[in-house]
Amino acid sequence: MGRVGVEARLPLPGSRRGAEPAARRTRAAGATRSTARASATVLRREHHAPDYSILLAVVALAAIGILMVYSSSAMSAYIGPQNDTFAIVGPQIFWGALGIVAMVVVMRIDYRWLRLASVPGYLIAIALLVLVFVPSLGRVVGGSARWLVIGPLPAVHPAEIAKLALIVYLAHWMANKGKAIGAFRTGTVPFFVIALPVIALVFKEPDLGTTIVIALTAFTMFFVAGASLRLFALLLGGGAAAVALVLSGALSGLLKGYQLERIQTFVNPWADPLGAGFHTIQGLLALGLGGIFGSGLGESKLAGGLYLPNAWNDFIFAIIGEEFGFIGAGIVIGLFILLAYAGIRTALRAPDTFGALLAAGITAWLCFQAFINIGVVVALLPVTGITLPFISAGGSSLLVSFAAAGILLSISRETRDPEPRSRSGGDDGRSDTGRTDATADRGRRNRGPHLPGSRRRDLAPSPTRRG
Repeated sequence: MGRVGVEARLPLPGSRRGAEPAARRTRAAGATRSTARASATVLRREHHAPDYSILLAVVALAAIGILMVYSSSAMSAYIGPQNDTFAIVGPQIFWGALGIVAMVVVMRIDYRWLRLASVPGYLIAIALLVLVFVPSLGRVVGGSARWLVIGPLPAVHPAEIAKLALIVYLAHWMANKGKAIGAFRTGTVPFFVIALPVIALVFKEPDLGTTIVIALTAFTMFFVAGASLRLFALLLGGGAAAVALVLSGALSGLLKGYQLERIQTFVNPWADPLGAGFHTIQGLLALGLGGIFGSGLGESKLAGGLYLPNAWNDFIFAIIGEEFGFIGAGIVIGLFILLAYAGIRTALRAPDTFGALLAAGITAWLCFQAFINIGVVVALLPVTGITLPFISAGGSSLLVSFAAAGILLSISRETRDPEPRSRSGGDDGRSDTGRTDATADRGRRNRGPHLPGSRRRDLAPSPTRRG
């Protein structure tokens, strides 16, 4: 359209405008065509279907979760005070259905609207974490004040909400900072000011497992956004040194008694097989009984938590391994690997820096949490007490995880297929990273969004597809 209009307005031979230098007319026509192409590219929104591999992984994991929650809890709920085999899986089904609705709704909304809610969401998450410590509102379970109960509303786990709120706000802030994120004063210091309140409040509950997940997710986003590699190496070295000091007992005063006991049990769980090492040993026993193909659904020797407390929650992967064997456990791990691959691909092909960082943060959160949960069951990590995303029983975790998956699907609806780097010098209005909404993204004129790495391929818009 732009090219036709330019050619139609060219003067006839012999006119006064026709006497202008040919080079000037050529530059004007080229600028008009570049502007038209850039405008068409920037305004293009939601032209293709979401990444179905994300949808497949999430729905399959949730279906496996409901099945395994019922298999591992039915007997315990029946012989318990509830006298109802659906006492635990019933709420899980309700939250799962609600989560699917939330995922579909969020998937259809432009994820950029989250930038408007990033600051309020972060402040609300901080407030909820503080309210947990109010005696009349917080519920202490297992020596940890993790649950918030307000009136007749269901109990919620504010740390689950804080994970997503922190990811959204960090993505918004890092996208605005651009390359300044690599400097100490403009990047590192503000990053700690944003992340540390959430990490400290969750650690204070105390919830060591969730603290580790939040910290790993935040630092992953910090690295992806362009943090200085030297500074990042120093931070990793400091974290490793702190862990070593805790294991050696030098910083044992920072941990609760049961947390320090878990770390010591990790080194040798058989030192107290009927006490501190009971969970670890029983989880390994369940995996060993499963063999290659498992004992079958509902045939677990540990079903219902009779020998493995909370088998439907933190140690549900052990029941999966016992009832479906190495094959079933491998399928669950494979689904998380598929989710990780699809999430990383979505981040690399996102149309703007905010979407790229948001997809990277959500993917890191879900996969780190899954790795830690499975690592605990197979005795690679100390017992931390965090859920397996989409599988373990827990309404707050399931609902927030589905909402995060919806955001990931919303970003995947606007991803672009890679193409070779253009030799035209980016005269079509696109930045050197292939992202087109730099002005709206952070107000940096046409300098473009920034992600580290000089070898990243350009990302070009895919043909218009309705879906």
